[in-house]
Amino acid sequence: MLPNLRAIRRIYAVFFFGLFCFLLWRTDFSHLQGYEVDLFLELDPLTALASGLTSATLYRGLALSLLILIPTLFLGRFFCSWICPLGILNQAVSHFCSPRRPADDYKRNRYQPLFRVKYYLLTGLLVMAALGLLQIGLLDPIALLTRSFATGVWPALQQAGTGFYLLQPHFLGGVGIALLFLAILLANRFMTRSWCRVLCPLGALLGLLSWRPLLRIRRDVDKCHDCFKCLSFCQGGCDPHAALRVSECHLCMNCLEQCPEGALHYGLAQPRSSVGQPVDLSRRRLVESGLVAVALVPLWRSSYGIAATPHPAMIRPPGALPETDFLARCIKCAACMRVCPTNVLQPALLEGGLEALWTPILVNRLGYCEQNCVLCGHVCPTGAIRPLTVAEKVGQAVQTGSAAAAPVEPIKLGTAFFDHGRCLPWAMHTPCIVCEEVCPTAPKAIWFKKVEMTDRQGHTVALKQPYVDPTLCIGCGICENKCPVADQAAVRVTSVGETRSVRNRMILREPGAL
Repeated sequence: MLPNLRAIRRIYAVFFFGLFCFLLWRTDFSHLQGYEVDLFLELDPLTALASGLTSATLYRGLALSLLILIPTLFLGRFFCSWICPLGILNQAVSHFCSPRRPADDYKRNRYQPLFRVKYYLLTGLLVMAALGLLQIGLLDPIALLTRSFATGVWPALQQAGTGFYLLQPHFLGGVGIALLFLAILLANRFMTRSWCRVLCPLGALLGLLSWRPLLRIRRDVDKCHDCFKCLSFCQGGCDPHAALRVSECHLCMNCLEQCPEGALHYGLAQPRSSVGQPVDLSRRRLVESGLVAVALVPLWRSSYGIAATPHPAMIRPPGALPETDFLARCIKCAACMRVCPTNVLQPALLEGGLEALWTPILVNRLGYCEQNCVLCGHVCPTGAIRPLTVAEKVGQAVQTGSAAAAPVEPIKLGTAFFDHGRCLPWAMHTPCIVCEEVCPTAPKAIWFKKVEMTDRQGHTVALKQPYVDPTLCIGCGICENKCPVADQAAVRVTSVGETRSVRNRMILREPGAL
């Protein structure tokens, strides 16, 4: 007797969705402890392909995507219903929210030409990636779900009283990201697994790879009585009652259980098995999608971005690659934002143009870069933020053998500047030394000049007016974060002077000089 494949699929789906949530929960500075928290992002074949096109390299962790790619060639699109957490979530929502009238099921679960859209989106995104513009993370299901949970779902649960974070996090644009995610789920009310059927570029890629798998759903034409019951719970809209559209089949196995005659099976072809249909695509539309993508690349980059003077708010995490390389690798998954202990990492809005949308930046009024924290580079799945040691970040020289250790320059994120019109000692003759007290460098990058001033009442006031030594400032942002001046701080950090850029500098030095 054949096993109940739908029951087995459900067990796997619950396991993998639970594993995704567990690993995302563990993506936290207090729980990390060596867990492979970026497993699902590294398993994503679309991430590997697109980032490989933009950077001309395959980051080591992304080789795990072969564990999905190779079996898909033989088994079909098993990832969509068995492993993909967004696909599993859409399937669950569709099951509970869809109308249960049989007439609606037959109508909703037939193949529709609208399902071609995902292939055209995939074409456009890959063409843009080949031209150096990586935007796959906007629609990739694993990156989208990780970003939605990290910046929307998890903070909302924390607000409701759970313990996902030690402190309540806040994310710029988090509500917008969460609403987009909610819209994806609510769309299942009107079309079963609408995201997976119509828009998912990863599903399109796997569909193309599985157009002729060795094993697939097959229909015995002698046993089939055309009752159409297999359509009732079909998740892919792949027409199992007729010539199966193999590239659209999610392998949910629902049709096997619904067939009263046992005419459907999963496996090898039998003498009376029906044939499958090829991918339903228009070559003209594919060409048009590619041409639109080519036109979008200069348009996307014509907005304020890396080609212009760097925006002062575009402060990248420690270990971030130079901006061009960083944007060629970052998939906007927000894993770095989830692991950040101070909530300083935020999704960029339009500070760096459309190309940089939702990539991580430091917003120092919300947090600061902890001196001894290097977690963001260790959870980045694509190497956009390279993994650092604490010694590398803070500039500690490591001695090898008997030779004296050479001095090492710390990672510099930017430079702090004082606004004399808002600084209490400068503008209001009010003593304040907070910025100097919290400065973590040794010697301190913020220093004071003692002065005596005469206030308007004629009293002499002794003050310490702060200055920044730009050669010592590392741009961590703690001075800006702790500044007691409300709203806009009196000391603010910008990206100028950052280590990763040879152009964004204001102090020129001899090569190798500290």
